[in-house]
Amino acid sequence: MIYLQHFGLREPPFGITPDTSFYFACSSIQQALNTLIVAVANGEGFIKITGEVGTGKTLLCRKLLATLDDGWVSAYVPNPNLDSRSLLIALAEELGVPLEEGLDPHRLMKALNSALLGFAREHKRVVLCLDETQAMPIETLETLRLLTNLETEKRKLLQVILFGQPELDVKLARESVRQLRQRITFQHKMGSLTSNETGHYLEHRLRVAGYSGDRIFTGPAVRRIYSASRGVPRLINILANKAMMLAYGEGGRMVKWRHAYAAVRDTPAASAFTRAWLWLPLAGLAGFGIGWMLLR
Repeated sequence: MIYLQHFGLREPPFGITPDTSFYFACSSIQQALNTLIVAVANGEGFIKITGEVGTGKTLLCRKLLATLDDGWVSAYVPNPNLDSRSLLIALAEELGVPLEEGLDPHRLMKALNSALLGFAREHKRVVLCLDETQAMPIETLETLRLLTNLETEKRKLLQVILFGQPELDVKLARESVRQLRQRITFQHKMGSLTSNETGHYLEHRLRVAGYSGDRIFTGPAVRRIYSASRGVPRLINILANKAMMLAYGEGGRMVKWRHAYAAVRDTPAASAFTRAWLWLPLAGLAGFGIGWMLLR
């Protein structure tokens, strides 16, 4: 980015690609990580993590995988919008399971079961992380459930973590997937950052990126970014990046309210967010006024 040298940074501080080196332990994401650590140690069933777009689910997934030691074998499927056979092939590739050409789902399942038993004999535990699972077809979810049937007397041979948007809950509420729903032993719903956390989040990312000077974002700028993003990390990153570019364009080293305001106006997602939150109180006042007139 063109402003790196200007602000004394060694790398971009506000990229939107999930990077565990920028992990920020806000209340919501740390609670989610703690839930995952306890759940995988428990060793059974499905685990479900849901959250709105941009709240850090993929970053959380990568952070969890980075914490696993040599006693674990992990698989990560970022796009589970696959049919049953394609998901089994993707899982086999992640686990390093050799497959013959043209295997049908039954033989694929058999090969995976054999591999899972092999990992168990080596005293290794296997965890599968699936991102964006709200897009997973119902039939594929059922295949996934069948794959987790393999177990020893002590634990499941495969643990599955489902990461998805709130639409995943709607899908899992269907009667046809009630067996899978009953196997979800741990779950957590991710939230957004608070206003106070937003300021710390901005400073944290700047420090990780190499910044060592005085505070860059003024209090009013932080509050403007928070109110427009509602604490969603992805939107915070987008707005902070644009605001810093605007400050750089003026030759300054401090991001002020006007820079944040201009960044919000240039970001449709944040602008829509702001309009929606401004409209809600107005709608409430309008409803109160109509009710008062009717009572008269």
